[in-house]
This record gives sequence, structure tokens and C-alpha cells, in this order.
Amino acid sequence: MRPVAVLGIGQTVIDEHWDKSLREIAGEAAFLAMQDSGVEHPDGLFVGNMLSPLIGGQNQLATFIADWVGMWRAEAVKIEAACGSGGAAFRAGVMAVASGEMESALVVGVEKMTDKAGHDVTAALATAADADYEAEQGISFVSLNALIMRRYMYEYGWQHADFAPFSINAHANAMHNPFARLHDKISVEKFEKSAMVATPINLLDASPIGDGAAAVIIVPANKVSSLPGRPRIVVAGSASATDTIAVHSRKDPLFLSAAYLSSKQAFEMAGVSRDDIDLFELHDAFSIMSALSLEACGFAERGQGPRLGLDNEIQVAGGRIPICTRGGLKARGHPVGATGMYQIVEVIQQLRGECGQTQVDGARIGMAQNIGGSGATILTHILKAE
Repeated sequence: MRPVAVLGIGQTVIDEHWDKSLREIAGEAAFLAMQDSGVEHPDGLFVGNMLSPLIGGQNQLATFIADWVGMWRAEAVKIEAACGSGGAAFRAGVMAVASGEMESALVVGVEKMTDKAGHDVTAALATAADADYEAEQGISFVSLNALIMRRYMYEYGWQHADFAPFSINAHANAMHNPFARLHDKISVEKFEKSAMVATPINLLDASPIGDGAAAVIIVPANKVSSLPGRPRIVVAGSASATDTIAVHSRKDPLFLSAAYLSSKQAFEMAGVSRDDIDLFELHDAFSIMSALSLEACGFAERGQGPRLGLDNEIQVAGGRIPICTRGGLKARGHPVGATGMYQIVEVIQQLRGECGQTQVDGARIGMAQNIGGSGATILTHILKAE
């Protein structure tokens, strides 16, 4: 397998795009990535998406988008792994170029979620749970995460307010991201007074949905040279792992085994340790997932994830492991099938030094972790600036 690099990136603002179709949103990000890379005719297209058949009534999505962006006759395939679809599509593109099957690949993560009523979107998202033993019983993803969070608080003695720093940090960083959906700072008081969704998860524990797309162009690393102010960004580590799809089937519902396994494999492949990671774009769909991800990847001890937020170790300025540097899912927004690609694009922006007031000083190695379901599919990627 040959080394690969990301040559170009593109993304759209996450919002309720009533005036744009799914293909237009995907095309906007794709064209920006092609323009940024100078690659006009990629050999293949990999699309990360979860909900197009359920929300937009569109199957054969990759060909649908290939047609729109002028990639006629090129190979095109959609990758679905629930909320991990974007990360899974990126991994597929990496493997296609690394194997020598393609000389260039366009990867697009896209989702358009606001064309249906809220209850329809909630039902569509629930299809990522166990159809027989979870979704059939009427459970939603917010309620699944609420059960996990309640158990975590009981086991380790944390209070709800102890999770506030995760949301506060995300919102503070999103203030400086023009592509983020939410641009308002929050406080502990506001966090605590937010409307309850599913006890103990309130509105400010949860990420907002939205419409958006993010894209990259992947090529062999030997075709990319470092330029002044524009380092070569290589994919140093790429790994994917799974756990039981139903939370109740897990040996330990408070440990993300797939995050542990995929991060361990990615660290080994990249030849780095967690101490080498300059920033971590984790999957903070709910604040409890921030704590569990930090613990599973070894940045915090079991049951001590909230301590990193309380001790200011997750902040861009002076933090030991800055997370959600562009707002994360919580404030940037969570267009589910596109989220993994937004994370990749944001890591690349950091490694290029393009993040302005939320730039991690001296960032050279970044990590992105995309979660599908309640931890059933987890993909971890490590990128390096050379």
C-alpha cells in the first residue's frame, strides 16, 4: 500500500438550505475541493450519506452526484455507516488510492435533513439502532445516550453541570468558524437551564442537525510537494472497528470498544502515540460521547473524561488535547452522513494553519474520530503535516 495525501478540501455552511437541493450542496463542496486541488477529473467518487433514501427519496446517490459534477463514466459508490458514513467514505477513498486502483479520488460527505418534520428525521435516525430490540421498542438516539449518561453519572459520581465545559468549548470555537451552524457563546448557567430533551440530556448536551457537505481530493503522496505555507497532508493512520449494534448487548455499555480498537490501530499504523496528537476532532453528538471518546482513546482514565473539560485541558489555547476546534458536532452542526468529512476537513485546516483564532499553535498531527450509531461503528484517522 502506497502513502496517500489529501490535496484539496471543500465545505459548505451547515444550515437549513431550503433553496438548495442535495445534489447542489454536494456539488458545491466537491467543486471547491477540485478547485483547491487542481484535479478536475478524479478517477472515482465515494459518497458518505445515511438518509438520502429516507429523507430525500433518492437511492443510487453516488451516481446522482457524479452526474451533477460531470464525472460521467467514473466509478462512483455510496458508503453508509449511519453517522459514521463520512469517515467510512474517506477510508474507502484512501484504500482505493493507496492500493493503486485509482490515482485520485473525490470523497464527499453530504446530508440534507431539514426537508422533513422532526419526528420523521428522528425515526430515520433510529434506523441505525437495532431494529428488533431498540428501534422496535420506540427508543431514539437521544434516549439511548440519555440512558448511557445516567448510568455514567451514577457509576462515577458526576453531576450534570460537570459536562458543561464540552458544550461551552464547542460553542466558543464555533464563533470563529464561518461554516458552523451555531454562533452563540454559552455559560454553565445557560447550559443548566436549557430545556430537557431526555433526562439527563438537555438541549445544550445535544448537537443540532442540518444540511451540509464536505469534500476532499485524495492522491498518492509522491504527487504532492510541500509549498511555503502549505504543507503536504498525509493520511498516516486509518482504521475502523465495530461493536454490538445494540447497547444492551455490550459487555460494558460505558466503554467504546470500537473507539479503543480503531484508535489503537491508527496509532500503530501512523507510528505515533496519543501524546503526539496535537488536536482531536471527536464525535460529540452528545456531551457524554465526548467523555467516552476521550477515555476509550486513552486521553483520560476510565470515568474521568469530564475532568479534562473542568481542568481546561480541551481548549485550543494551552489545552493538553484540544477538541472540537471548529465547533464540533455540538456547534458546527451534525449533518449526519457529512459529519465525518467535516472532521477531516477541519483537521486539514488546522495542519495547514488556516484556523485563525482557533488555530492550535504548531499543529502537526491531528486525529479525527467518526462514530456510527451509539458506538457500533467507529472510524479513526490520523493526519500529518510534512
